[in-house]
Amino acid sequence: MIADLPPERQFDFWLGDWDVTWDKDKRGSNHIEVILDGRVIQESFDGSPSLSFRGTSLSVYSPRLGLWQQTWADVEGNYWHFTGGFQHGRMLLVTDDVIGGVPVKLRMVWYNISSDELDWNWERSDDGGETWQLRWHLHYQRKGVA
Repeated sequence: MIADLPPERQFDFWLGDWDVTWDKDKRGSNHIEVILDGRVIQESFDGSPSLSFRGTSLSVYSPRLGLWQQTWADVEGNYWHFTGGFQHGRMLLVTDDVIGGVPVKLRMVWYNISSDELDWNWERSDDGGETWQLRWHLHYQRKGVA
């Protein structure tokens, strides 16, 4: 069980090569690997053939802060710094942003986690995190698993 793992290993469920689907017929892929002596998780997302969208992230557990930190950058020029951790069966990472002059919160949620599949949501809150609106849902299936 993920919650029973040391905090620095609680993101290991995400490691590997994944087929990613969204909107019923859209497909892409994601490669997640451990780098830098096992201390950093590097993501390489590719939305093709459905989207010409690519992005990358670096995730690190900070024992000093007691939380995960992730930086994300993509081909659209987006850059975010998220923080959070594993709670209530989900990995949650959150950041503050300003969209159209309005402060918002953005979060990523990994859930329904098993060894060969999981779900991921990109969500936005306009009320300081009281309520969240789904912006993008991805389903991950480990490559090579039917």
